[in-house]
Amino acid sequence: MTGHGFRSLARTVLGDMGHRWEVLEAMLSHALVNQTAAAYVRTAYFEERRGIMQQWADYLDKAEAGAEVIPLRA
Repeated sequence: MTGHGFRSLARTVLGDMGHRWEVLEAMLSHALVNQTAAAYVRTAYFEERRGIMQQWADYLDKAEAGAEVIPLRA
């Protein structure tokens, strides 16, 4: 999986968990497409992002615990 694919997976899974799209987009450092919104939205959502990232870590830990991990050659 590429770095972009991993970001896409995270965005999809976290969106399916019900997290707000604007927070997820901020986490990915995506710019707001609406210039008016970009001029007024100055928050970084740090507290909310912290909780989301913990949920993502828990999701990955759970997936790893039940997965058959195949080592890849370097």
